[in-house]
Amino acid sequence: MSVEVQEIHADAPNKMLILQAVSVLERGGVIVYPTDTIYGLAADIYRKDAVQRILKIKKASKQKLMSLIFPDLQNIGEWVHIPNPVFRVMRRVLPGKYTFILPASREIPKAVLQKRRTLGIRVPDNEVSRQLVQELGRPMLSTSVPKGETDDDFFTDPHEIAERYKYDIDLVLDAGVMPNRPSTVVDFTSNPPEIIREGSGDIDKLF
Repeated sequence: MSVEVQEIHADAPNKMLILQAVSVLERGGVIVYPTDTIYGLAADIYRKDAVQRILKIKKASKQKLMSLIFPDLQNIGEWVHIPNPVFRVMRRVLPGKYTFILPASREIPKAVLQKRRTLGIRVPDNEVSRQLVQELGRPMLSTSVPKGETDDDFFTDPHEIAERYKYDIDLVLDAGVMPNRPSTVVDFTSNPPEIIREGSGDIDKLF
């Protein structure tokens, strides 16, 4: 059975499509969805089967970044440890095209961490992402969709994703072709903070 592809408006998504995607997540499915940067894979963090599917697709190791997607800054502190200076930066730039790497709290399921001690935190400036997480009622586990062997090449066309991973994913929310520019990733567990990836988020706004 091939993956289902549903067209969705990035700024004003159809509520029924959002609820359909959330239902897939709750059943242990894996979806592809648009963010404010590139397309991402997503799963319910409490569905170990779905988490394992994403890790298999990603061929994840301790070096592969996994992130939690939030609709806003509320409740993030329940999932990761945020020093006050870092929270002030987050308030300044989020929602936005940034991933903050922070120490994971005990709330994170072990299947998600895979012996890691850190997670990426994303609050995309994107209505599809926001509504998905709000309807799910908890953060989504998310990562970029691997295109090749390198970590700097990403799918821009959702139909290409559906074709490549038609036996590995359950639903693609198609918001059209997107730029090949991921989020800016900053490791705030380092002192001073370390720029892991310079992406579409303006680094000058962080410091």
